[in-house]
Parts: sequence; C-alpha cells; structure tokens
Amino acid sequence: MTKLISIAKKELSSYFKSSMAYIVFGLMICIFNIFFFMIIDQNREASLRDIFLVMDFMLIFLAPILTMRLFSEEKLTGTMEFLMTSPISNTAIVLGKYVGVLILFSIMISITFLYYAIIEYFGSPDRLTIFTGYLGVWLEGALFLSIGMLTSSWTRNQIVAAMAALAIIFLLYFSSNLAAYFSESTATIVREIGTLKHLENLVSGSFSVGDITYYLSGIVVCLVLTRVCIEIRD
Repeated sequence: MTKLISIAKKELSSYFKSSMAYIVFGLMICIFNIFFFMIIDQNREASLRDIFLVMDFMLIFLAPILTMRLFSEEKLTGTMEFLMTSPISNTAIVLGKYVGVLILFSIMISITFLYYAIIEYFGSPDRLTIFTGYLGVWLEGALFLSIGMLTSSWTRNQIVAAMAALAIIFLLYFSSNLAAYFSESTATIVREIGTLKHLENLVSGSFSVGDITYYLSGIVVCLVLTRVCIEIRD
C-alpha cells in the first residue's frame, strides 16, 4: 500500500511540475463558467443537469490528454524497464498511476462545487439529483481515465495513445446513436454498452445498482488489461 501511495504521489506531482495541469485547469474553468452562466440564464432553473452533460462531453477529450503519458512516456524514456524490475508489484504500479490521475481529475471536478454553492444560495435545487449527477460524472471520468491508461500501455507514442483512447471513448459515448443501425436485440446491447444512457440516469436522479456496476466493472476490466499489457514488454 505504501508503494502504491508513493507512485500515486509521484504521478500527481508530475502533472503540477509541468504546465499540463495548469493549462487544463484554466481552460476547464473558463469553459465551465461560460456554459454555467449561459445555461442558468436560458433555463432559469436551479439545476446543474445541463452542466453535467457539458462536463461529460468534455471528458471525451480531457481523459486522453491526462492519461496519454502514463505509460507511453515511461516506455519512450526507457524508465519502464527500471519500473518493471523494481521491488514493486505490477498491480501496485497500475493502481498507483491510476489513483494519481484520478485524484487530479477529482480536484478538477471539485472546483465546480462553486456552481452548486451559487444555485443553493439563489434557489432551492434538488440536492439528491445534484449528488447523483456529480457521482455520475465522476464515475464516467474514472472509466474514461482507465481507458486512457490502457491505451497508454499499448505504445510509447503519446499521440497514438491519446488518439486510441479518444476513438474508444467516442464509440462508447455515441454508441446509443449507432443502435438504430442494428437489429432490435443487438440495439439493446449496444445501448447498454454506451456510457451516455447510464450517465443520464444518474444526472436525472435515478440511482441504480446496474449503472454503478456498469462503471465499476468497466474500470476493473481496463485496469486488469493494463496490468497484462505492461507485462508484454516491447
């Protein structure tokens, strides 16, 4: 556990030592502020539903950016060999890196709590819906980050890793739109695989074990596959 925490701290600090974290934070705040005031002005309701959907769409592009360097950089610089031969289990390496980027993502999400404070002050929002909405966005982001880490373990090229993650996330996000091109039985499966359906349930305040299980099982599968992939050294 100590080694896992050390890797997580190292990954988290590496983001703030570079300009990536600050650029992403700055862009995210600007974009969210614009959409927040536009949505509140147009909808005239104390709700963050549309904000959650905007946040979700941005995660399609944010997750590959945050994760593309996790293993690709290690492979490119040659430190992957050192990491694999160190007295740290492969599971601890994977979980440590994942926890590090997940903490960074959680910090980014926590910045938007200001929006909740604003609508709480000026209105009477449905707190349960806002809670489930934040839970949905966080779980969706956690799933996308696990996908990004998986693709980063495939290659030493960060751009290739980011593009592969973007393609997979894009297909998952828009799979419900593709369901119309399949038979009814297949379309049902395609819709269930898609992330948007599950997020919309949570954003609407509908809390179900099925939606939570969907995200958690997806994360576990990606983490297990990542562990397998880093053992296949190139």
